[in-house]
Amino acid sequence: MIDRDGKKTSLWQATAEPYASKPDSGDRGFDVIVVGGGITGISTAYLLQKAGFRCALVEAESICYGTTGGTTAHLNTIMDTPYNEIEQKFGKQSAALVHKCASDALDLIRANIFLHEIDCDFAEQEAFLFAVKEKEEKQLESIYNATVDAGVYARFTDRIPIPVPYRKAMNVKGQASFHPVKYVHGLAFAFEQAGGCIFEHCRLLETTEKEEVEISTTMGTFHSKYLIYATHTPPGVHFLHTRLIPYRCYAMAVKLLDASYPEHLCYDMMDPYHYYRTQMINGDEYLIAGGEDHKTGDDIQTSTCFLKLEAEVNRIFRVSEIHYRWSSQFYESVDGLPYIGFMPGSDKVMVATGFGGNGMTYSSVAALLFKDILLNNPNPATELFSPSRLKLLAGFSRFVKHNAGAVKELVQKMLPTPALEVLADMAPGEARVVKFEDKKLGIYKHEDGNISAVEPSCTHMGCDVHWNDAEESWDCPCHGARYKPSGEVLNGPSTQGLNEVNIAVETEKNKSTH
Repeated sequence: MIDRDGKKTSLWQATAEPYASKPDSGDRGFDVIVVGGGITGISTAYLLQKAGFRCALVEAESICYGTTGGTTAHLNTIMDTPYNEIEQKFGKQSAALVHKCASDALDLIRANIFLHEIDCDFAEQEAFLFAVKEKEEKQLESIYNATVDAGVYARFTDRIPIPVPYRKAMNVKGQASFHPVKYVHGLAFAFEQAGGCIFEHCRLLETTEKEEVEISTTMGTFHSKYLIYATHTPPGVHFLHTRLIPYRCYAMAVKLLDASYPEHLCYDMMDPYHYYRTQMINGDEYLIAGGEDHKTGDDIQTSTCFLKLEAEVNRIFRVSEIHYRWSSQFYESVDGLPYIGFMPGSDKVMVATGFGGNGMTYSSVAALLFKDILLNNPNPATELFSPSRLKLLAGFSRFVKHNAGAVKELVQKMLPTPALEVLADMAPGEARVVKFEDKKLGIYKHEDGNISAVEPSCTHMGCDVHWNDAEESWDCPCHGARYKPSGEVLNGPSTQGLNEVNIAVETEKNKSTH
């Protein structure tokens, strides 16, 4: 089993062993350093290493610790931002270019699997998008027309693979599915075999742009000509954070009573929408269902999202057992297309973010584009996906200086336990935000009865964090930073944990002296 950034165990996490990277070579100077050990980082590092760059990959935890270990792993060319919306915002040529990039990305994944004989349960699939309501039917017709105009082989169909009444459905060929962790592990091995270096449990602390990029980490200082953030969202404080919206999505892997596992990839058009597919792992079939997305840090009982998803699955299928439930995080851009390229104002630091729900596909789109950018190969997608397509607000750049290495002193306070009466009626595994002497505290009771207390103010830009009862984490609604119950960072962009508050627990000995 591999570790990942959530308390719930994913199907992929449970069916893969941790990746064993090669021992530290001692090298600290490279042409390109890629930060982030998910599918985007590994795909990019591998492709650039093969193109002649000397590359290293730096990962704060372990390979596939983040969203790659929690995806539902759809490889598709029909996008979360549908082609009709892309056409309206960017024009028909851009919509066609997005389709070409997505198709090239899937071809790259197929080629990597074939070339390196990666055993990742890859399967060719078709996709089905279906409308249940009249309003959805009209939307589907608009999506279909723009999808065909973009060059996608799509058609209306009179059947879908799952037992749901529907008004209209669209079928798209040339899609796929796989085991994402096994794929990334296979590509990581190929990267190291090609001469690349992987540094796991190596957290980035600070970066400085000089003639080269100086990268301070928990494993020392690295230098490179270029730095690429493949971390879902860049760490520190950046202008891009105001143009990214973090979301949580929910998934489960279930067994069916009648073994009627559906073929292909299926998507409804509800809001929030749901998606279904089947995965074979070691001879076992699972139905994977996903959906119930919401903005990260929404002040809701997140465990109800699993109940809603479970109810929807039970409505359609005959479920015998739910084997795994998990959630994960993704980021949407404000205009629907990802940001891939140089950070605004930099010619050394690059970023790939804003993939929405198409991270498996856009990961290879990013790898291919980074390769062309660094090799100075003309590519029309460079402008389309450029982070600099956004206009900076006057004076804003002074506010968003890169401060990934800024470290604040932890606030150490001694609070008498009797003053926190709320502790008495808290169940193990429960957390609350309470007030004590006009100050907010985030209190968590561990299973063993011990207490963790933090200041519930995100160390990224100061927003109040909310408790995620499904994954037992403190989540920030502003830019998606997430923290363990005791305050350590789970997801960026924050680079430091929540400020810890020490609670002085009175012992029986102390009480006897009163």
